[in-house]
Amino acid sequence: MTEYYKEMMQKGFEFQDFIADKLIESLGISLTSYSSKKHQEKKGENRQGLEIKFDDKYKTTGNIYIETAEKSNENNPNFVSSGIYRSDNTWLYLIGNYKEVFIFSKKHLVLIHKTGAYRNVETKTSKGFLLPEEFCEKYCVNKLKF
Repeated sequence: MTEYYKEMMQKGFEFQDFIADKLIESLGISLTSYSSKKHQEKKGENRQGLEIKFDDKYKTTGNIYIETAEKSNENNPNFVSSGIYRSDNTWLYLIGNYKEVFIFSKKHLVLIHKTGAYRNVETKTSKGFLLPEEFCEKYCVNKLKF
């Protein structure tokens, strides 16, 4: 695992903690996170089935990045399914930054991706697609502002 990957994971964990506090304040949802890698891989991030993603570039680019595959090191030969294609208990996908979060149905995001209507993006360690802010505003299940 590269230092960059570890740094991004830490940012993600910190954002998840922030969102956990905001979910209880805003919607009365108390998250029960799985801490072990075993439970996270087998069941999901938390008992409630909420995938939480931090997109710190969203306001700069005007797009939300929806991940579909990843690898922890660019030297790994293959990507593994992640984000909306991860097989776990996820049914809601929360993504945003410390000012606002969009909440989507995971099933809806999979259908959107399969249309091929939005630009696919690939880096050395991640694959996904970009959803313009206007789309997010129009089609999210809910939006939280902080």
